[in-house]
Amino acid sequence: MEIELKLALAPEQVARFRRHPALAGGKPSRRQLYSIYFDTPDFDLLKSRIALRLRRVGYHWVQTVKAEAGTTGTLSARPEWEVRVSGNRPDLDVLPEAARALFKEGWRQGLAPAFSTRFQRTAWHLVLPEGEVEVALDQGEIEAGTDRLPISEVELELKSGAPEVLFDLVEAFSDGLPFGLEVRSKALRGYVLCGALKARPAKAGPVALRTEMPAGLAWQAMIRAALGQFADNAAGCMAGEDPEYLHQLRVAVRRLRSTVSLARRMGVPDPAWAAELKWLMGEFGPARDWDVFHTETLPRLTHALGGQDGWPTLLEAVARRREAANRRARRALGSNRAVRLVLAIERDLLRDHPEAMPTGEWAAAVLDMRLRKLRRAGKGFERLDAAARHRVRIAAKRLRYGADAFQGLHGDRAAPYQTRLAKLQDALGAANDAVMAAHLLAELRADDPSLDWLAGLLEGYLRGEARAREREVSRVWRDLLDARPFWKPARRVRG
Repeated sequence: MEIELKLALAPEQVARFRRHPALAGGKPSRRQLYSIYFDTPDFDLLKSRIALRLRRVGYHWVQTVKAEAGTTGTLSARPEWEVRVSGNRPDLDVLPEAARALFKEGWRQGLAPAFSTRFQRTAWHLVLPEGEVEVALDQGEIEAGTDRLPISEVELELKSGAPEVLFDLVEAFSDGLPFGLEVRSKALRGYVLCGALKARPAKAGPVALRTEMPAGLAWQAMIRAALGQFADNAAGCMAGEDPEYLHQLRVAVRRLRSTVSLARRMGVPDPAWAAELKWLMGEFGPARDWDVFHTETLPRLTHALGGQDGWPTLLEAVARRREAANRRARRALGSNRAVRLVLAIERDLLRDHPEAMPTGEWAAAVLDMRLRKLRRAGKGFERLDAAARHRVRIAAKRLRYGADAFQGLHGDRAAPYQTRLAKLQDALGAANDAVMAAHLLAELRADDPSLDWLAGLLEGYLRGEARAREREVSRVWRDLLDARPFWKPARRVRG
C-alpha cells in the first residue's frame, strides 16, 4: 500500500527547496523519467479508477498498476504493483493475481497510449527517528498530442513508520517555504489534458453511515468527505475558472464547520484548526458575494434597468470589485496558511476518535437540537425584520447541513423533508441577496458618487422584489413546520 503526500511547489521556489536543512540528511539522486499511460478507447480504466503506466528506467521498462483506495486532501493511500516488462507495451500476464483481477478480459486488446509524462525527479531518502521517507521533487510536463501541462511538485512517500512522519516533515519544509495544494495525481491531470475527463466543480457526495456505527467513526467519515470536496475544487478555483468552484469550496468549508459543531453533542471539544476554517470562510465570502451580484443579480435586472444612464459604468465597477475579491480568495487558498489548515485536518483524521455513542442516537440528538433552534428563531415569523429573518436563515442552513450529513441513515424517507428545508433556505437566501446587494452597492457609491442615483434605484428595485415574495416565504416556512422530520419515528396508527 502506497502512502504519500503531494504538494505543489512554484518553480521559483525550487532552489530554496533544494537547500532546505530538512534535506541535509539525504544524498540526492537525479533521473529523467518518461512514462506512458494506457487505457482503452472508451477509457474503461479511468472509469474503474485504475492507472496503468509504463515507465522507462534506464534501459528497462517498468509496468505499474495503481488502484484507487482512498484520498483526502493531500494524503493518498492506494494499492500499487510494479513489475519489469520487456518492451514498451503492457503485459498484464506478468502482474500479480490481485492486479490482473482488476482488468476485464475485453480490455486487453484495446489498450493504447492515452498521454505521457516527462520530468526530472530529484529524490532524497531520509532516515528519521520516526521512520523512513522518500522526498521527490518532480519538474517537467504532461503531454497529450500537442498539448502540454507543466509539472512542479513535491511528493513525500512513506517507506516505514507511521504516516505522522510525513506531516512532521512537511511542517519543517513549510516554515518559510510556500507550498500549494495539488491533490490531483499526474494521471488525473493527464486524463483532463487528453480530453477523457472534463474538469468540473465537485459537489458534496453522500457519506456512507450506519445507525449502530460508533459516532467517532461517523464523524471522521463526514470530515473526510468534506475535505475531499474542498481538495477537488481547489485547482479549478486557483485557475480562475467557473465561479462554481469557489461556491463549492465554500460549501465544503461550511460542511467542515458544521461537522465540527456536530461533535459537541458527543462532548468533543473543537479542534484547534476550527478557527482557521472561520478565517478561510471570511476570505472566500466577498468573492462569492460579488460573483452572485455580477453573474446572477445584475443579468436578471438588465431587462428592467439596463437602459438607465450609468449602467455600463456600474457593470465595470462591479467587475473590478469582483476580480479584486476573487484575487483575495485565491491568495488565501494558495497561502501556506491554507495548506497548513488542510494538513492539520488530515493529521487529525489519523487519530483515534473513540466516541462510542451510536451514530443513530447522535444524529437524532443533533437534529432535534437544531430544529428547536430553528423554531425558536422563527417564532412569529411574519413579524420578523430583516435581521431576525437572517438569523432564521442561518438556523435553517445549520439544520440542513446536519440533515444532509445524516440523510444516508434514512434513505429515500429523508427526501421530502429535505426538499422543504431546501426551499426555505432558497427563499430566505433570495431575501438575503437583496440585503447583501445593498451592502455591495454602498461600497460602489463610496468609490464613485456618480453611481449614487443608479445604485439607489437598484436597491429599491431589489427590496420591492423581496417584499413581493413575502407571501411565498411565509408559505414555505409553514410547509416546513407542518412536515414530520425524517429522523423521527412515524406515529403509530391505533386500530
